[in-house]
Amino acid sequence: MYRFLLTPRWWVINLFVLLSIPVCLFMGSWQLSRFEDRVDSHQARQERSAQGTAEAGARPLDDLLPLTQETAGQAARTTGRYDTDHEFLVPGRRLGDREGFYVLTPLRTGDGRALPVVRGWLPGEADPARVPAPPAGEVSVTGVLQAPESQSSPGTVGGALPRGQVGIISAATLVNLVPYEVYDVWITVQRAQEPMEAVPPVAAAGTGLDLKAFQNLGYTAQWFVFAGFVVFMWYRLFRREAETVRDLALGIEAPTEPAGQPEPAAAAGAGAPSGEKSAP
Repeated sequence: MYRFLLTPRWWVINLFVLLSIPVCLFMGSWQLSRFEDRVDSHQARQERSAQGTAEAGARPLDDLLPLTQETAGQAARTTGRYDTDHEFLVPGRRLGDREGFYVLTPLRTGDGRALPVVRGWLPGEADPARVPAPPAGEVSVTGVLQAPESQSSPGTVGGALPRGQVGIISAATLVNLVPYEVYDVWITVQRAQEPMEAVPPVAAAGTGLDLKAFQNLGYTAQWFVFAGFVVFMWYRLFRREAETVRDLALGIEAPTEPAGQPEPAAAAGAGAPSGEKSAP
């Protein structure tokens, strides 16, 4: 009864199904592994933020560069001198439910480059008079390593900032404002001077449980649904073919004309004028 499965047409259908299902399962498993990797990365970043900010666990800055997803969020230490002549305020930054600004001071290191250091956060409008002076002379600074920002502060979009303020913490922004080379990373210290408050680490874009992570989870379900759909369509085709073969074996032929359509001769007779007969 199922000899139709050996016809060339069904060989093609079966081959397509046998190839499609493993591909769909493989792609679904791959997307699931991408989601699990992002979850693991998010958990690792949380652990580094909770444990890695201690001075005892800090690593030299140069050992953590170039910045990667593994080194972002780790505690880094370096030495240098704060450049108070090029200190900047970063307005429009929130800490909890309060609006305020960051205090960003370049730290001149021994190789001549400067590391942007967020020394802390203060509430209210950006005002340099409220900012405490950084320690003088050569200092050792420990903070959480952060990736350069790509977007301005929410409160600074669409308007020019006053002198001494920046909206984005990145080397591309600061290199035009200072007379020396700037590291394309920044750190946020976890022991801020009074009355400033420490700025918590910010997760880099594309890492952790962001929108892309849940897109991977959605793609996982999508590929598994595709695999189920292939099986369903094969079953529908198989059942229809089997029913057709069974009907033919019982001498039941499928109607060739739609039900209720009149015979051609009857239709011709119905269309002839009253009192006339159709031609034989």
